[in-house]
Amino acid sequence: MKGIELAEKFYKEYGEKMIEESFPHLKPYLAIGLSGSGSECMGFDDAISRDHDFEPGFCIFLPDESTVSRRDAFLLERAYAKLPKEFLGLARQPLNPVGGNRHGVIRIHDFFRDKTGDENGELTTRGWFLVSEQFLLEATNGKIFADHFGLLSSIRQKLSYLPEDVRLKKLAGNLLLMAQAGQYNYPRCIKRGETGAAQLAMGEFVNAALKVVFLLNRKYIPYYKWVFKALRDLAVLSSLSLPLEFLLSSGNGDAESKAKAESIEKIAADIIGQLKKQALSSASSESLEAHAYSVNDKITDPEIRNLHIMYAV
Repeated sequence: MKGIELAEKFYKEYGEKMIEESFPHLKPYLAIGLSGSGSECMGFDDAISRDHDFEPGFCIFLPDESTVSRRDAFLLERAYAKLPKEFLGLARQPLNPVGGNRHGVIRIHDFFRDKTGDENGELTTRGWFLVSEQFLLEATNGKIFADHFGLLSSIRQKLSYLPEDVRLKKLAGNLLLMAQAGQYNYPRCIKRGETGAAQLAMGEFVNAALKVVFLLNRKYIPYYKWVFKALRDLAVLSSLSLPLEFLLSSGNGDAESKAKAESIEKIAADIIGQLKKQALSSASSESLEAHAYSVNDKITDPEIRNLHIMYAV
């Protein structure tokens, strides 16, 4: 059973009754769900995930103290802690009295301040560039089982994805990095016999390519250990998973480096095809560099368009 399903079952069986019977006056102000850090919030948890931080638990999100008092929050947290210590054969973890808990009572503004730097998820243009996509994903992932007040859902909606000009700036910079690292520097390093530098160039190319693919899907890119798992589930360019893994896992001998160079160009061609399909580039070159500048030209805000093309990389 996945962590989100486990959390919802635990809430439906015990949490919902606890709130309705003991805190009916608070129910209109609460949001219940599972969101934040942890593979279970991403839907990526498996048997290996259960070796740490895996438990039956859910989040009770509260508005600020002007709506739900500190005392009510304390009583609600104490009631949550008294829910059954085991559910479906899985033990619950004790709550940390000094905070930092992934489950239990969480102030909405504290949650979003922790993830984005702003308690209401109101990001400036600079903020959109500075906040890690991993944190934006953690702010909007998981599942909300009930939101009676609506505040949590409204902030999640604001943060659901990047503004279009920010997406295009990130896309342009990473396309240029792909061109520099993969199409240009990798073969030059091989010619010089610098196989270590060649593999570093390959890492830069793959990392940039992964970001490009997620940007083309309008999806936040997750923490690196989950990126290939998430890539395989994307609607667009998920077929690049195997060739990108090959570029990372293969060596740089004569035969392999030749195959890598060919794979780089095939990946570039597939990405260019998707850029054309989404009407994001009017360039006709096989080099990703030309397409990077063409994408940058699509940015409507002149201040963002005129930032250095690598600003968002």
